[in-house]
Amino acid sequence: MTSTDTPPPKMILPVISTCNFLIGVGAFVIIGVLEPLGAGLNVAPERAGILMTVYALAYAVLSPVLVSMTGHIGRRRVMAFGLSLFLISGILSAVATSLGMLGAARVLAAAGAGMFTPVGAAVVAGLYPPEQRARVLAAAMFGFSLAQVIGVPAGAWIAYTFGWRFAFWGVVVLNIPCIFLIWHFVPAGLKFQAVTFGDLRTTLKDGRMMFAIAFTGLFLGSIYVIFTYMTPLFSQSMGMGRDMISITLIVAGVGAVMGNILGGFMADRLGWYKTLIILCCAQMIIMPLYSHLPVGVPAFFALSVIWAMAGWSFMAGQQMRLIGLAGPKAPVVLALTAACIYIGAAIGSAIGSFVITTWSIDALGYAAGFCMIFALLNLVISARFPPNSYGPS
Repeated sequence: MTSTDTPPPKMILPVISTCNFLIGVGAFVIIGVLEPLGAGLNVAPERAGILMTVYALAYAVLSPVLVSMTGHIGRRRVMAFGLSLFLISGILSAVATSLGMLGAARVLAAAGAGMFTPVGAAVVAGLYPPEQRARVLAAAMFGFSLAQVIGVPAGAWIAYTFGWRFAFWGVVVLNIPCIFLIWHFVPAGLKFQAVTFGDLRTTLKDGRMMFAIAFTGLFLGSIYVIFTYMTPLFSQSMGMGRDMISITLIVAGVGAVMGNILGGFMADRLGWYKTLIILCCAQMIIMPLYSHLPVGVPAFFALSVIWAMAGWSFMAGQQMRLIGLAGPKAPVVLALTAACIYIGAAIGSAIGSFVITTWSIDALGYAAGFCMIFALLNLVISARFPPNSYGPS
């Protein structure tokens, strides 16, 4: 990407972070509205959970392709177009009359998000000097984390209070000013070296690299076994209603933000390998506890905070690992990692639906803990690769 000689616009970071907040809310709003949505469309919550799988798979497939196809277009136009697709998807979701129509809208949402988020990261990286990029990229993505603290619980409260369609209308209302902000504050004419299909093909053939990237999907897939079905789990196992579910989602969201901070602290001091080993083992102990509900509310809140912290602490260590391995191919690898996040979410959501249908919702904790074993195996086997493959550990 071509950088400018002038200082970056002062508002560029808060604007992109705000838009990523919108993307996060729109992506994960399904989690907070599963029960009212299922009731409204006359489908079981576990069946409605397939919408998260649809979004995740669509993002994983469409994001690298669309970013590659639009590499010759100015970044401001691509980002505004991505948000416009997200806006249209929100409207279609709010007026959907069937699960199929809602699924099609989620594909469109994934296309818009898959264009905006990686291009937004590239804009930030190109406007700031290299020594500031890690910090400003984290700031640009802060809105995405904040969406879990505020957006998802707010969407759940709106859905339980006014109906699930109002939650999607809320996403639409947030979307409109975001398009204006991008067009106003992102400099015109910004371009960067696109991720080409040749780059993607070369990386996909690199077994060592793909094995490392796969950890992202395995780890998050285990988390999403529970994460996708939190609202029906809390409702059925803890007897929680609208307000307590919203409070619990806020508590878990705070834990997720704390986990982002903790993960960076751990990775800096322990290295990526020890950090990720600790987090895998912690989740193998924590997640099965969700199969032993109900418990007292204080204990339940503590469990939710610890689970979210351990679940969202992994990214700093994983990024350290991948950047050390990728070298100059880091943009390609990080694009594939973003896709892998959603592949993991899709697989985890699908496993959760299968577990609920085949056994019961109470089995989700055990299933998630079992799935984490595969992430741990991936990590242990990867240690057999040459140490210099990953840089310092």
